[in-house]
Parts: sequence; C-alpha cells; structure tokens
Amino acid sequence: MQCLITGAAGFIGSHLCERLLAAGARVIGIDCFTDFYPRQIKERNLATVRTHSAFTLHEANLLEAPLPSLLRNVEVVFHLAAQAGVRTSWGREFATYTNCNILATQRLLEACRDRRLRRVVVASSSSVYGDCDELPLREESPLRPVSPYGITKLATEHLASLYASKFTVPVVSLRYFTVYGPRQRPDMAFSRFLQRLARDEPLEIYGDGTQTRDFTYIDDIIDATVRSAERGLAGAVYNIGGGSRVSLNEAIETLTAQLKKAPHLLHQAPQVGDMRHTFADITKAQAELQYTPRVPLAEGLRRQVEWFLLSSGG
Repeated sequence: MQCLITGAAGFIGSHLCERLLAAGARVIGIDCFTDFYPRQIKERNLATVRTHSAFTLHEANLLEAPLPSLLRNVEVVFHLAAQAGVRTSWGREFATYTNCNILATQRLLEACRDRRLRRVVVASSSSVYGDCDELPLREESPLRPVSPYGITKLATEHLASLYASKFTVPVVSLRYFTVYGPRQRPDMAFSRFLQRLARDEPLEIYGDGTQTRDFTYIDDIIDATVRSAERGLAGAVYNIGGGSRVSLNEAIETLTAQLKKAPHLLHQAPQVGDMRHTFADITKAQAELQYTPRVPLAEGLRRQVEWFLLSSGG
C-alpha cells in the first residue's frame, strides 16, 4: 500500500509514518515546517524514518505542492497538516489558520476528486463542539466552536462532507480528543508542565484546574487512524477519545507523581477559546472501526515522562 501523509513531521504525523512503515506500507510525507515551533523538533520527530527505504519526504506547503504528481499511485491519504493551537488563533493570526486549515484542505480534496483512492482520512478536533451541556459528546451533539481554530476545523469537516457527497471522494473525518504522549507538541499542556517541572518552575494553570479533558494516548490515536482507513465509512465522522474524563488537577497529580515532585501551581485567568469540558462518546468508533483505547492516563503519562527524561538527558 502506498500512502500520502500531510503534516508528516508533526507529533501525530511522525508516529503514523512509523506505524505504516512498520506494517510494510510505502509512505510519502509532506510537511512545510511552519515556524509554530522550532524546526529542529520536527526534524527530530522524523529521525527514525528519514533513512527508511520506503519513506520519501517532500518539504512543501499544501497550497503550492504539486499534488497531482504526489498523489500518483497513492491509495490512502492521511491529512494531518494544520495550523494548531486554540489560544493563538485570534486576531491577525486567523489568516494563517484559514490558509493552513481551510484553503489547504480544499486544495487537497480537489486534487483527490478524480483519483481512485481507498480512503482520505482527515484529522479534525474536539474543538468543533465548543461548550456543550450534554456529556459525553456524541457525533450528533451541537457544534458550536468557541475559538477561531475550532471554526476552521469544523469548516474542514464540512468540506470533507461535501466532497464525499458531491464527488464520491471516500473521506473519513476523525475528531481527536486531547492527544498526548512522546513527542507531544511543546505548546501543549503536558509538554509545558514537564519542561517547567524539570526547571523547578511553577506550573501555569489557566482557571481553577477543575476543567476536564478526555486525554487520548498517541498509540490509541494512531490505531484509530489506521483503522479508519481500513474500516471507516466514506463521509462519516468519528470521535476518537481516550475513554475517560479527567480534571486538569487530577492529571497534574498523576504527572507529578511520576516525577516524585510536588508542584507549585500558579493560577491564571481562564483563556478565551478554551473549552470547559470534553468527553468523547466513542460508541460509533467502537462499532464501525473496532476501536478501543488501550492506554490509561497513568500509563500514558509514565511513557511520556520516560521519553522526556531520555530525550532531555534527565
């Protein structure tokens, strides 16, 4: 099988490259190495696949990449490239989000229109829900994003749905819920906390810490992503969560217990655009993808801490 992965050098993309290559697939990766975080981190993400004979990397922006030639002989497309980050999506930066998340997705889907593809898997986000009174969140729950980032991810879902219904592009959209684990982006909470704990600095908490998240370990995310390419129904949307709802305070306790450190918490005002609670109903993914999350938070954080200590020389 030959696959195309956009955002191949990112947190999720690099793990997906490794999984597919290990399964015997040929992988074409695309990444434009945006300056959202240092390039060297992404380069390090690709360290284990760079020399693999079945892996090819194209450094290109999806708005300019020669997609028709890159898609030649490709059977499955995994579209993970996006401008990430809820809190940075306001103001002038919104133009970057529309370019990277909406326009780039539309251009990719256009290029997929006349191809005989098995699947096009599009990464979406729990941010499309916004604040919802009913938990757990079902795929049919109201979609009211509370951040510009969430709006752009919802737009990509609508585009995917349109191309599936109007042009029979076999698109599957996955709503990822708070992904963590080794190589997590440096702007994300557990990465920031580990860096601060290593320097004995206080942990900045936005709000009182009682907000909850459905944390999903990277291996489970990759498992669901691969399964969606094999089993996902064209035009369908699936919640991909970790299977439990945990408060930020509880997560911090679990993380600091791994390091045997007592944290000093520095509470800040809640951030505009942050959702109060997330919790995925994964019934549909369980039934149609045979997806079941296998890594509980304590074990996942143990693995992330172990990776952090090893990679930082701690």
